[in-house]
Amino acid sequence: MGKIAFYGTKPYDRVWFEPLAEEYGYKIRFIEGLLDEDTISLAADCTAACVFVNDQIGKKEIDGLAALGVRVLLLRSAGYNHVDLKAARDKLTILRVPGYSPESVAEFATGILLSLNRKIHRAYVRTREFNMNIQGLMGRDLYGKTAGVVGTGRIGQAMITILKGFGMEILAYDLYPQPLEGVTYVEPDELFARSDVISLHCPLTPQTEHLIDKKALEKMKDGAYLINTSRGALVDSAALMKELKKGRLGGVGLDVYEEEDGVFYEDNSERPVADDILARLMSFPNVLITSHQGFFTEEAMRAIATTTLENLRMFEAGEPLVNQIR
Repeated sequence: MGKIAFYGTKPYDRVWFEPLAEEYGYKIRFIEGLLDEDTISLAADCTAACVFVNDQIGKKEIDGLAALGVRVLLLRSAGYNHVDLKAARDKLTILRVPGYSPESVAEFATGILLSLNRKIHRAYVRTREFNMNIQGLMGRDLYGKTAGVVGTGRIGQAMITILKGFGMEILAYDLYPQPLEGVTYVEPDELFARSDVISLHCPLTPQTEHLIDKKALEKMKDGAYLINTSRGALVDSAALMKELKKGRLGGVGLDVYEEEDGVFYEDNSERPVADDILARLMSFPNVLITSHQGFFTEEAMRAIATTTLENLRMFEAGEPLVNQIR
């Protein structure tokens, strides 16, 4: 029976992985802590280590796992910018979950947009105290407005489908444009300048890091909405805070944050907020921040668990590894 060292375990992980692992004949060692120098030893006698986006997998972690005999690094995510691929070469086989439920992220991004535009999050707080005054809660119709989608992979396309349903004109930017009906591809500067809503669905690469910087923010329309459910470092948080202070943007929805490690997925309610920028962002009435939960649906969790364990099965069976990162 193969063994998996499962780092960063949350209660919901066990719900989906534990019964499925029994079907596959794998034994999982669930570990609450993240993978780091202090927890590497917990992967002893395991074939694979399984990690999520908050595990920072550098050379020390990779060398430590390889020294213990771990052969496979299973990522419970599509993104892999948290892994030192160069250090892993010829030491670990890295397998990811490239697509688990694009609709889950797109629907969540839409939910953030609707909440910001129609002030639903603020109305909820008011009515809980029986304050039924609607002054200050006015929104705008999305129908007839322009949406800019950055990244037209599976999630981006799901988002486009939803936004088309609102009757919006769709602009898009992607390094590899696809022939999508009703979508006009433009360069980033034009997308920023023309869009009433900008939604980010691209991976984090050296080329896309701080794609939304001071210059990009200054190009955006007054009253524009910015939604990021992709990777935190796509947005320069310090520049965003400064632009928000000008009062130009209609609203900002962030399900990710560039310094989320050690903060997101954890209960920090009894601790002082050490990140001044994050604390300041949360103070704006037109900013809605959630804790990287865009993927978090039953369908997505089932798909993540199934693909992760199937990746390991294919590795052990010597089958072609369709989800390998090279």
